[in-house]
Amino acid sequence: MNVYSLIFPTARAGMLLLAALVAQPATAQTAPVLRSRTFQLTSTATVPVPPAGTKTLDLWLPVPHADASQDVRDLKIEAPVPYKIEKGAYGNEMLHLRPSAMPTAPLVVKLTAQITRREHLNLRANGPTGTTAAKAKKEKADPNMARWLAPDRLVPLDAKIKQQAEEVVAKANAKTPLEKARAIYEHVVSTVTYDKTGQGWGRGDIYYACDARRGNCTDFHAIVIGYCRSLGIPARFSIGLPLPVERGRGEVKGYHCWAEFFTPETGWVPVDASEAAKNPDKRNYFFGAHDENRVEFTRGRDLELTPKQAGPPLNYFVYPYAEADGKPLEVGRVYEFSDITAQ
Repeated sequence: MNVYSLIFPTARAGMLLLAALVAQPATAQTAPVLRSRTFQLTSTATVPVPPAGTKTLDLWLPVPHADASQDVRDLKIEAPVPYKIEKGAYGNEMLHLRPSAMPTAPLVVKLTAQITRREHLNLRANGPTGTTAAKAKKEKADPNMARWLAPDRLVPLDAKIKQQAEEVVAKANAKTPLEKARAIYEHVVSTVTYDKTGQGWGRGDIYYACDARRGNCTDFHAIVIGYCRSLGIPARFSIGLPLPVERGRGEVKGYHCWAEFFTPETGWVPVDASEAAKNPDKRNYFFGAHDENRVEFTRGRDLELTPKQAGPPLNYFVYPYAEADGKPLEVGRVYEFSDITAQ
């Protein structure tokens, strides 16, 4: 009797076992390789000399924070007066300074940091969810879940918004929270145009966006978030800067925002409806993904800063904000990036 027959009593059994062993790696779930991008970010804020007689001057500057998709290293700040890094709501971080004497020249504050941004994927968003509930529970719970079901000042959850959302999901015959969120996403991408002309866009006003059917990322995601919340699906807003796909260096002229929604089966699912509208070939990708070509500054809307500003809550916080004796003061800003590695 040879060794082969001792190990496998029959040739057929041996072949079956070998086939099973060979097939095993193909069927095992493996974590996807996430794309990443490492770059230096420079944020420069220039506060003009305040009006004569001003007694107090405050500046708040958003500071990029570390999270599961973003590392922040070598944070350096150049400021002519003392400052503090403060913690705000939802994990937001910000620089705050209040000079003891009124400056007689523009006050320039420069922030630099090395950022590594990773692709954020949730593969459960596009796959079977019947066996994924246990995996979703491992995700760190968000202590602000109730907030992500509540209205924003420009995203009310009134009867009209709820009716519109119900019509969208009914037309798609969507039953589960995941199916409903997908129907909302597809509806927004299909019916809203990325268009920054005219007036009214950019505020994330759900009624403007629903009526005009055009706008920028804040307008797209006002509908996504508002419709989801009106149907009991938690949804949250994040804002930061977009980076061009091409590696290199340059100035970032504007902001970008995106969203996530939550279901018990999937956990938090990233979506970017405005990027999908601009890039139709990535429509399926941006339901369940945020690419690495961005940096997050803050989360949430209607924000109170730390220490609290005198004015009303900020619609969103992505640019430096200043007050002179409690009144808003226009601040100059420049954002620049320089890629360090490209993966």
